[in-house]
Amino acid sequence: MLLLAQIEPVEQDSLQEKYLLIEGDSIPRKYIDLDEVLVLPDLKFRDKDERYRYLILRRKTRKVYPYAKMAAERLIELNEELKQFEKRRKKKKHAKKVQKYIEKEFSAELKKLTKTEGQILVKLIHRQTGKTAFQLVKELRNGWRAFWYNNTASLFDIKLKREFAPLDVEEDYLIEDILLRDFQNGRLERQEPAFEIDYYDLLNKWKASKKLAKKQ
Repeated sequence: MLLLAQIEPVEQDSLQEKYLLIEGDSIPRKYIDLDEVLVLPDLKFRDKDERYRYLILRRKTRKVYPYAKMAAERLIELNEELKQFEKRRKKKKHAKKVQKYIEKEFSAELKKLTKTEGQILVKLIHRQTGKTAFQLVKELRNGWRAFWYNNTASLFDIKLKREFAPLDVEEDYLIEDILLRDFQNGRLERQEPAFEIDYYDLLNKWKASKKLAKKQ
């Protein structure tokens, strides 16, 4: 329950200040902390082709994001659980159990991914974990490598070292835009990226880039 009270000015302060008093809290507060809300601009496209490409990218992003989110959650869980084991043999045994669980739950769906969907997934895995798929393959060794080779389409053509770089790659910026819009409308469950991404920096950069392209 919030109670609004007016506090008389003290010492040199000549203005009355309004404080919010929270029931059960003896400390007056001038404000309430709120989560930051991004104001996303209306979508504008130069032509039908650009709009069509965006819609295709949105469909593919929506399809693979849950797998990237899952990868981040499982990686965090795995790292936390491995801390409980001192012996290398027990760590390896536990990691294999996690790998088998992931394969059983998601391999059927991953086999259906196209090459472009697989590449988007690689970039989103980097967004959610802070590590490229190549780094994860190297760290988790044979189990994770087999998982990728057995369950993703056209892997030989997918660049596992690809990072998510929305400030440098326009497609990545559009993917970030798609994610933020779907987080806000509740279509996708929000998971914060493993590294800081300033949407307004991206927006300003790519707006300026489009203006420059028009002039040329």
